[in-house]
Amino acid sequence: MQPPEIENDLRCLNCNHPLKPEDNFCPHCGQKAKDDLTLGVLFYNTISNYFSFDARFLKSFIPLMFKPGVIARHFVKGKRLQYLHPAQYYLFVSVLFFFVFSFTAREHTKVVDKVIKQGFDKGMVTDTMPSKKVFDSTTAAKLTAPLKNPNIVTGMSDEDVKVIDSLVVNAEANPGTRMDFGNWQPKKVDSLINAGSSNDEIFMAMGMKENAGFLKRRFYEQMLKFQKNRGGGILQAFYDSIPIALFFLLPIFALLLKLFFWRRGRFAHHLVFAFYYFSFLFIVLTLVFGINMLIEIPDPVDWLIVLSTYLYFLIAAINFYRQNWFVTWIKTGVITFIYLMMIIPISLGIMVFTSFLFY
Repeated sequence: MQPPEIENDLRCLNCNHPLKPEDNFCPHCGQKAKDDLTLGVLFYNTISNYFSFDARFLKSFIPLMFKPGVIARHFVKGKRLQYLHPAQYYLFVSVLFFFVFSFTAREHTKVVDKVIKQGFDKGMVTDTMPSKKVFDSTTAAKLTAPLKNPNIVTGMSDEDVKVIDSLVVNAEANPGTRMDFGNWQPKKVDSLINAGSSNDEIFMAMGMKENAGFLKRRFYEQMLKFQKNRGGGILQAFYDSIPIALFFLLPIFALLLKLFFWRRGRFAHHLVFAFYYFSFLFIVLTLVFGINMLIEIPDPVDWLIVLSTYLYFLIAAINFYRQNWFVTWIKTGVITFIYLMMIIPISLGIMVFTSFLFY
């Protein structure tokens, strides 16, 4: 079946604005006068609309990488059509990074899931071992006899000997005693799961009280899910939370910039700087992970790359805020220390907690 023909009486197909024969673009909306829909046009428009992957991306790349802070300063001053919008740049490079990182994350997830499963299986073996006496009374007496012999120098006081003797006697009186994490006994929980017991029955067996609140109940639900899945997927849940965490970490970084450079512009100006700086970090990390997929980068080189990101931050701040280099060095050092020692550790803790609660 042939598609219906579209009549063009010298009007824009998008907004119906009248066109002159010499018009290549609509003077009202800017669409091409003759915009035949081909595969190339379709995919170019898709990429251009969502990621603005056009000449501005390449024009922004060189100054972003090799002229720290310059592109952010130009954007704030009003040169905004020449460079790609900082939020769009951040969006594109973050998507690119997480695409490349997903290959490494998948391998890490497989390894961690395997290790956790082996830990569960090993725990099951220990849990199913029959209880038996560690040793009888005669063996216990033989073990402690040398410690009580005055002809043998042990270097221990009489009090130390009594403590060891007490431990041995108690172990003999309570055969099969072993370390345990509260009331959570994996073997018992597995038995209840296999028997088709309700979650509430299993929770009670795990030690949950009847009046447990929402958060506590949620914790037991996730503990049960964790055991059923043998820990599978927990690391992937953590990786999935990283983009959400960055949504908050970037404006927090901009807020720190505002606090330390509070006379150097509005919060939006500091946010522009943060967008471009995080874009730079994502580009560097994408290159690192991409190269590591082909050849392993030596550890000293990794450390040099990490140090270079701070050096970039320092030069970018000097170019953007135009303050004395020594003052800027002090401020960027304090900001980096606060961010690495306080903000990121707290964020990681929250990410681990939320990943466990909602994986």
